[in-house]
Parts: sequence; C-alpha cells; structure tokens
Amino acid sequence: MPGLFRVIPATRARLLYNAAGCERGYTVTIRFRSVLARASFGAIFLAVLLTTMSTKYPATSAAETPSLPPTVEEARRFTDAAEKRLLDLWIKGQRADWVHENFITDDTEQMAADADGAIASATAELALQARRYEKLDLPYDVARKIKLIKLSVAIPAPRAPALTAELFKISASLDGDYGKGKWCPDGPSAKCLDINDITKIIATSRDPKELLNAWQGWHAVGAPMRPRYARMVTLANQGAREMGFADTGAMWRSNYDMPPDQFAAEVDRLWQQVRPLYVSLHTYVRWRLAKKYGPSVVREDAPIPAHLLGNIWAQDWTNIYPVVAPANSDPEYDLTEILKSKKVGPLDMVHDAERFFTSLGFAPLPQTFWERSLFTKPRDREVVCHASAWDIDFVDDLRVKVCLEPTDEDFSVIHHELGHNFYQRAYDKQAPLFRNSANDGFHEAIGDTIALSVTPEYLKKIGLIDSVPPPSADIGLLLHRALEKVAFLPFGLMIDKWRWEVFSGKIPPSEYNKAWWDLRREYQGVVPPVERTEADFDPGAKYHIPGNVPYARYFLSFVLQFQFQRALCREAGYTGPLNRCSIYGNKAAGAKLAKMLEMGQSRPWPEALETLTGEKEIDATAILDYFAPLKTWLDEQNKGHQSGW
Repeated sequence: MPGLFRVIPATRARLLYNAAGCERGYTVTIRFRSVLARASFGAIFLAVLLTTMSTKYPATSAAETPSLPPTVEEARRFTDAAEKRLLDLWIKGQRADWVHENFITDDTEQMAADADGAIASATAELALQARRYEKLDLPYDVARKIKLIKLSVAIPAPRAPALTAELFKISASLDGDYGKGKWCPDGPSAKCLDINDITKIIATSRDPKELLNAWQGWHAVGAPMRPRYARMVTLANQGAREMGFADTGAMWRSNYDMPPDQFAAEVDRLWQQVRPLYVSLHTYVRWRLAKKYGPSVVREDAPIPAHLLGNIWAQDWTNIYPVVAPANSDPEYDLTEILKSKKVGPLDMVHDAERFFTSLGFAPLPQTFWERSLFTKPRDREVVCHASAWDIDFVDDLRVKVCLEPTDEDFSVIHHELGHNFYQRAYDKQAPLFRNSANDGFHEAIGDTIALSVTPEYLKKIGLIDSVPPPSADIGLLLHRALEKVAFLPFGLMIDKWRWEVFSGKIPPSEYNKAWWDLRREYQGVVPPVERTEADFDPGAKYHIPGNVPYARYFLSFVLQFQFQRALCREAGYTGPLNRCSIYGNKAAGAKLAKMLEMGQSRPWPEALETLTGEKEIDATAILDYFAPLKTWLDEQNKGHQSGW
C-alpha cells in the first residue's frame, strides 16, 4: 500500500513507532526534505550533548556511583526510571512533531528539532548506562527492557566525545546531501528537478532516452557522499564494538530475538521460498518490455535495465502495469470512478475503514481521533502531506495525518493507516518500552494485511460495487499487486545484505558500487542502464542508506502480511482462493488478531506470531498461496521465453 514510512531520527526509531506506512520508494523523502534542517540540527545537538553526557535527569542513583556493583533491584529501578523519562520525552516529541508537520514554520521546525534532540540524547545516554546490567541474572521483563534500550540506537557512537561529534556531523551531512539532491538537466542556472519531479518522469515516461537521463540525473546525488559514508562506517563499527557487538550490522540483526547469523540465514531461507515466483514475474515483465522497446534496449537473455521499471530504484513496478497488463482480465470496475460517482468523500472513506475494524470486534476510535486528525489537505497552509498514523500520548490519543482523495489508492491507504492505529491502541496497557510491534516488520505487516482484505467481495458487502467480477478478472488484480509486492522482495533483502557486508568489512570502500550492483543483479536481475564505476556511489541515491534506516523490516513485513492474512482467513473459516478472502465482519478473526496486537513487544516475536498463526517461523509459502493463480498464468505466458539472468 502507498502509505509512507515516516522518517524518525535514528536514535529513537527502535523505541518509538509513532507513525507508519509501507515503504514505497520516493515518498519516504517528502517529509524528510521538509524537516531537513531539523534532522541536521538534531544530529548535531545530540553530538554536543553526548560530549557532556548531561546528568540533569539521572536514570538511577547508581548511574552517579558506578563504582558500586550492580544489583537486580538497581536494574529494575533503572528501567522504571528510564521508561518514565523516555515516555515523557516521547510525548513531548510527538506533540512537537505533530504541530510542525501541520504548521510548517521556522519556529515549529526549531521546536521539533529541540524535542528530537532531547530524545536522541536521552536514548543514547540510557543505552550506554544499560550496559552496566548486562551480566546480571535479571527477571525476564527487566532483561528485555535492558536489551531494547541497548539496541535502540541505530548508529552507535564511539565513547570518545570527539568521535561522537564527528559521527553525527557526518550523519547530518549525508542527510543534507540527500535532502538537497537535484538534477539540473539544462545546467545549474536553469530549472532543476527534485526527487519528486524525477520520480514522475520515471513513473510516466515511455521514452528510454528520457528515462535514462532522469535515472542518471538522480543517481549522481550519491557520489559526493562516498568518503564520508566510509568514515561513518568506521566510526559506527567502533561504537558497536564498544557495546559488545562484532559490527553495526551484527547489532542491527540482534534486534530479532535470535543470534545475528541465525537471522541472516532466516531471511535467506524466506527468499529461497519466494524466488521461483519472482523469477516467473521477472521473465514475464522482461519479455513484455522487450516487445515494447526492442532488443536494443531490453534483451530477453539479460537482466532488465533499472530505468525501465517505473520506479527510480526499480523496487516497485506498478507504474508499468499498463505496459504489461494482460488482455481480457479487467476487474470490470474502476473504484476511483465509483467513489466519485457515489460522492464518497474523505471522511466517508475513514468511516468505512473504521467500520472494517469494528466489524471484527474492535471498539470504535475515540472522539478525539475525529477532532484532532487531518484528513484532507488544508487550503490555507502547507503540511507534510504523506499518510501517517500517530499515537500522541501512547495511550488513546490516536490520529492520522492524510490528504485523502476519492481514489482506489487512498481507499486502501486509509485502511492501512488505521491498522497502525488499532495496533497502537491494542498494546497501550503494556509497559512503555513494550508499546511497539513484536518486531519492526509487524507494524507494517498489520497495516498491509488489512489492506489485503480490500477485495471485490468486501467492496460489494459495503455497497461500492454491485457484483463481484469473475475469477478471470483475478489475473489483472493479482499481476498489479505482484508488481508491488513480489517485485519488492529481492530489493527489500539486498539493501541490508549490502550494508551487513559493508559493516563487516567483506565489502571494502573500494568496491562499494561494484558490490551494490553485483547484489542487485544476483537478487533482482536488474542492472544499471549505463556503465557505473567506483567514482559513483549509487547506494547513496536511496534514502535509507545515507539516512541509516535499517531495511530488513520491509522485507519481513512483505512476507508477514501474507502469513497473517492466511491465518486470519483460516480462522474465519474461509476455504476459497486466498486472494479473494476478506476477513470483514468476522469476529473470530478479529479476536485472534487482537490477542496478538495486545502483546506489543513484551515477548519475543515468534511467540506473537504463534498467537496469531499457530506457527513460530515466518513462512513465505503464504505468498505462493496468494499468488498461485498468477504463477500458473505467468508460466503459461512465459513458454518459449528464456527465464533467469
């Protein structure tokens, strides 16, 4: 779904999930560019504060007398005080962020920067203090909180104040390079295009030369980042090792309730489960593109050039659906036109989405949700206008910030966003450090699971269409969804594959770009449209690399959502094709879902998964079940065409 990942300062991203939406390419940068100064200020502010390690709000008395041996009781006092301190800062940060994103001024930007800086400083300080209790035999809840605090810093700073300041100065500069990135096709004195402009070209143009120019124009943004990124890796690794990890990548992988190497093997296993489906989709798309552009542009025996797939990073292929759409498989309705003809407005769409959840047995949203949310773009001011879900006080001050239009896309978006809100409310009885999803892939997966239930059957039940299209129409719907969901999987995996090997030293700075494209070729079957060298730094053209946002969460969420959907449909007693299932109106499925949501992050994620699915392992075969009719159709269409790359 086109809900958007909301950029959160890296030091609070692990502990704070205040807004969400799935990763859909360029849209992640919309809010970032509007708060670029804030992000830079917050990073520098954190660096300065860390050099002094303020003791204005000490977590425990033991923090002031570290010479005393730690005790279990002291550890509990530490986590209790840490939670109280962080919750107060999180709420203040939420309010400052909300005001800034809805009233963008220099003053609100500064207010939000101050709040973010305070959170970043406290989180980093507490993460260092938490190490004092690592070797104690602690009660489960205390040990888990210590672990979550320790792992809450995405880029760990070295202890030396000068190195800390250097690290965050580099981080701010990398963010700045990305946020200011532009392409000036006619020279810097002419009109320059930002990432939104370039993305529109990639999404809509069918001229290979225009696409190539736009692709090259944006990817040039990464080259100046290269030496600073390499230095950032060195500094972050030093910080990670001081915290007891082999490197920063190992620290990231430790966030998944299993040893780092086991998690790496786990994502490889999941990829092997879905790879045959991806290869079938890749084969079909490639020969259809070759048919359109000719063998001089696309060859059927080679990887696909990255600029032709409708997305600036070739991570989502839905924009080329008109090029590859199958004949005679139209769903026979246009939901956008139906919404307009029935005069369904933005608030009507939100009420429809809320009714989905109340039909499952969830309580209605609080009145404050309707009073405080933003549903449409204001006429009198600029706002950060991407879809996001908020939990301002981490209890029941739930909100969305969306600029809804009566479209098919936005109808699914609002179902997705409310999925986050209902998850947020479900775990509000947990301790503050446990008010989060079971792992960072679960929150996104829940929103997308709900969106998977926006089926023709559901649309008929709520009166938006009169009849359900025949099974023959499923191929078009499934292909469109596969261009979003299946096409993303290898990209979602290789981003952190590259970073894990960079952090471990397996990929040295002298091979950054080569290794990037080697992995993209291996996993995606995609290559750059022109020769690239080590003078380029194409990873820097993807926000999550200079922004240091871990990416495995998106790969996991794209797998988990189908496993969740299969389990919920099973609980609902549904036995038909999985892609036709909607859990709308089923209280049994709702009760099962609520039971998992209420756990928050209080237990290891396999226990949360088992609560909903009865399974302790993530299982990508649910994707194969969902797309089974499409796989059969693709293999039939691909006869006589070469597969693989």
